[in-house]
Amino acid sequence: MESTRIDRWLWAVRLTKTRPDAAQACRGGHVRINDKPAKPSTTVVPGDQVRARVGDKTRIVEVVRVIQKRVGAADAATCFIDRTPPPPPDIPVARRDRGAGRPTKRERRVLDQFRAR
Repeated sequence: MESTRIDRWLWAVRLTKTRPDAAQACRGGHVRINDKPAKPSTTVVPGDQVRARVGDKTRIVEVVRVIQKRVGAADAATCFIDRTPPPPPDIPVARRDRGAGRPTKRERRVLDQFRAR
C-alpha cells in the first residue's frame, strides 16, 4: 500500500499553497488524521479522513489516492473526496446606520416583524 507524508500530500493536492504552510498547519495542531493530531511526518494512506483548517475554513476530505508530486488542479481534485459540510446559511441581521436616531413607528413595526420570525 502506498503512503506519503501529510504535509507533502496537502501541498500536492492543493489544499495548502506551499509545503511549509502545510507543515506549519500540522505543527499548529490544525491538521487531524482520523481524529488524531498529525505531525508533518505522519503518513497518510487511501481511506484516511483528513481534517485541515486552511485559512478560516475547516476542510474535511477523504483520501482516495496518494500522490507525491504537485499536479494540476483537475488531477488533484481526483485524489480526495470533499466531505466538508456546507456552510450555514447567512441570516440577515437588522442594522441601522450609526447616527440615524430612533426608529420611526413604521421602522419599529418592521423590526418587530423581523424579530418575530
